[in-house]
Amino acid sequence: MPHADIAGVEATPRTRLRWWTELPLILLVYACYSAGRLLARGDVSGAVDHGLAILDIEKALYLKAEHPLNRLFTREPWLGVPADFWYASLHYLVTPVLLVWLFRSRTVQYRAARTWLMTSTFIGLIGFTLLPTCPPRLLDASHGFVDTMAHYSSYGWWGGEASAPKGLGGLTNQYAAMPSLHVGWALWCGVILWRYGGTRLAKVAAIAYPLITTIVVMGTANHYFLDAVAGAAVMGVGLLLAPYVMRTMDRARARFGTRAATAANADSAAAATSTATVAQGSRDTVPVGSGDSLSAGSGTPVPVGSGDAASSIVSGGCQTSAGERIPRQRESRFGAGAEPSASPQDAGDGAPAPAR
Repeated sequence: MPHADIAGVEATPRTRLRWWTELPLILLVYACYSAGRLLARGDVSGAVDHGLAILDIEKALYLKAEHPLNRLFTREPWLGVPADFWYASLHYLVTPVLLVWLFRSRTVQYRAARTWLMTSTFIGLIGFTLLPTCPPRLLDASHGFVDTMAHYSSYGWWGGEASAPKGLGGLTNQYAAMPSLHVGWALWCGVILWRYGGTRLAKVAAIAYPLITTIVVMGTANHYFLDAVAGAAVMGVGLLLAPYVMRTMDRARARFGTRAATAANADSAAAATSTATVAQGSRDTVPVGSGDSLSAGSGTPVPVGSGDAASSIVSGGCQTSAGERIPRQRESRFGAGAEPSASPQDAGDGAPAPAR
């Protein structure tokens, strides 16, 4: 598989990605995910039945990893308390940090990785809706599970309702156990670290993080082993669907961009036509005075009197007869056949006109 792509699709963005568009997009997806979890709470009795059915399937397959891990974490606080902190925090810290790191340092790979994560998350939301599942910690005590987060609640910010802060348990859906997106997101982080980390430490973390997360979700009695398997499967399906999602987004963006460009060109053409029309009209408009005759298209009024070379001169709002001047004011226009005087003298009182 080429290093510059994920899932066999070229990851080079057609347009340059900007953080002020990416951040709202990620927040919108996470808000939809959180809201969907709340809306898909489902029937409690049905969720309990689904949880017991998973236990029966695991028993038939001789999968009994949850009980020994849960007993170990309950008996040993030095394991149980860090496991609770791991479950309550890293899921919400490591994934966003890796997204930011990819965006800043590997933009070419970022778009495909982000699309993969978001597609898988929406698939997980479908699973929560169709199959609400009671986690082991909420089953009857006779099934042998202990809620370690409630057991060690004095050590952290959480209470007895999953990883939600104390008093905010009503804001989370405790019956969204199938699939485990804690494991799914951790697997995504592991793949990203393995492919793009570049150091031996990154490759060790790529293996350790999803593996420890899988142990933690079972040891804290938040998920069954099959929940973890389903979380990995969801990420696999999301990886396969990501190329199609990206192509669909590209086609939609191209179609929208074409329509926007066409509309912009039409607006520009209309504006240019309107400007040309206004300009042509201004050239053809000639000021017409009462009783005056004009030369069409010249743009300059030609005063014509009855038998006079020039009609009355209008100056400063005062109208005089032909040849008459206002005292102490220079004549700015000359009638037909008139000659400008050689020296700027005022003909009214003989006093020289003020210097310019």
